[in-house]
Amino acid sequence: MEKFKIEFKWAVIFSICLLIWMIFEKSIGWHDEKIKFQPIYTMLFGFISILIYVLALLNKKKTYYNNFIDWKQGFLSGAILSLLVAILTPVVLYLAFEYISPDYFSNMITYKIENSKMTKEAAEKYFSLSNYIYTNTFSTLSNGIVISAIIAFFIKSKAN
Repeated sequence: MEKFKIEFKWAVIFSICLLIWMIFEKSIGWHDEKIKFQPIYTMLFGFISILIYVLALLNKKKTYYNNFIDWKQGFLSGAILSLLVAILTPVVLYLAFEYISPDYFSNMITYKIENSKMTKEAAEKYFSLSNYIYTNTFSTLSNGIVISAIIAFFIKSKAN
């Protein structure tokens, strides 16, 4: 486990940043009166995610690999980070939607029923904590792995 201490640290940082982002979204009104903007503007967290992955892999390169890392090592580190973030995702989402924004799902269901062609049943199925945990856990893992592959390419050390 000592080998992946850096990835664990950055997975916790990622999770804390996501909770702060959720507080930001809630405070700006994207979970209630401005909920129509939430699906678009929540994608801005993607830039924060990428920055966290870059910083994590650079930290691993500098601290663990003494500034020399190949693509495979960078990718493996990013994949482990992605797995750890995915493991923490259900806890983060539970905290976000039970404590930070407990009305989010009911607000989004109401908005979708009134403003789109989504039925009440479909909206209730899609906008639920269990569905969000399922979809976000797997999208976090898959997106993180893709991002890790790209970042690893750019941070790899040049061959002598």
